[in-house]
Amino acid sequence: MSGTDAVEDVRRRVAELLAAHDPATTDRLEFLRARYDAGLAWVHFPPGHGGLGYPRELQEVVDAELAAAGAPDNDPQGNFIGLGMAAPTILAYGTEEQKKRYLRPLWTGEEIWCQLFSEPGAGSDLAGLATRAVREGDDWIVNGQKVWTSSAHRADFGILVARTDPDQPKHRGLTYFLCDMHDPGVEVRALRQITGEAEFNEVFLTDVRIPDSQRLGEVGEGWRVATTTLNTERVAIGGTPTPREGGMIGVVAQTWRDNPERRRPELHDELLQLWVESEVARLTGMRLRQKLAAGQAGPEGATTKLTFARLNQALSGLELELLEDEGLCYDDWSFVRPERVNFTGREAGYRYLRSKGNSIEGGTSEILRNIVAERVLGLPAEPRTDKDIPWKELPR
Repeated sequence: MSGTDAVEDVRRRVAELLAAHDPATTDRLEFLRARYDAGLAWVHFPPGHGGLGYPRELQEVVDAELAAAGAPDNDPQGNFIGLGMAAPTILAYGTEEQKKRYLRPLWTGEEIWCQLFSEPGAGSDLAGLATRAVREGDDWIVNGQKVWTSSAHRADFGILVARTDPDQPKHRGLTYFLCDMHDPGVEVRALRQITGEAEFNEVFLTDVRIPDSQRLGEVGEGWRVATTTLNTERVAIGGTPTPREGGMIGVVAQTWRDNPERRRPELHDELLQLWVESEVARLTGMRLRQKLAAGQAGPEGATTKLTFARLNQALSGLELELLEDEGLCYDDWSFVRPERVNFTGREAGYRYLRSKGNSIEGGTSEILRNIVAERVLGLPAEPRTDKDIPWKELPR
């Protein structure tokens, strides 16, 4: 089918969806389910799994026409991990049964997902994780602890990497699972941040029984599956479409315009430099999405996430310098469980504190620099003396 025919087909399907399910009178969840079944959830996904097998860029046509008709969306920020990380991984490695079971309620928001990767003893070395999964008949018994788990307190499922063979080197003894967060033995505890919020959690897994049918990929192939998740995570964090002077640069630029009495030449120079860098990052993100639409993800995923973190921290610091002591004011230190991070709708003091986490979440900036250096620039890899040693023999 030609590009023009595909666009017309998509528009026809949107019109049929709206005719059969008027957004003004149809229940929101019923509409979202119908949209998924019509292949208009992810048009680049295969038919039967929320898509049509069309190029990714046609999703913009679907979204624009549905928005114009007043149709509800699936609140993508409310299930950021599910949509941005779990779904592409399930599509890539899941069985047909797994795709049919998980993708539809994930997309509609009926089931929220979290990511059970990081551990207190592994730091940035994900492959060094110690959570164990031991086979017992048709089940796996999982014991361990995860940390910095966003949305675990409201999640229905978690994407989990556990060690299934300690006799193998650390990258080769891992297996990937889909963990029901409501199962016995799953305990979620809040982690209060410097902002007063608790959007992150630590998760304790004690004799959690996971059926082998909830294993994603082959036994021992967990690192390969997890790499897919990590790559899509970086794209999801750093590649979100942003208008010109959108996001943090827009907030800081407006603060500059609103406070002419506080402008200083050195801050003006810094603002201009950061404005240019923000525009470069925005255009790089556009190029990333164009490559994704062509089915060819490039290294921009790691670089855009790295740049996003650095710019957020630099811009929030500049805003505090501009506002001086007023910038330190922070209205709400109460313990809350936010469903999503709200950078632009909060005070400058909040933005400054919360942005410190940007260089940790989704892969630390130090690790991302190594990835860019080795896999993009082709520089020599750092010495890895533990690469071929069985995990159980490694010092911890």
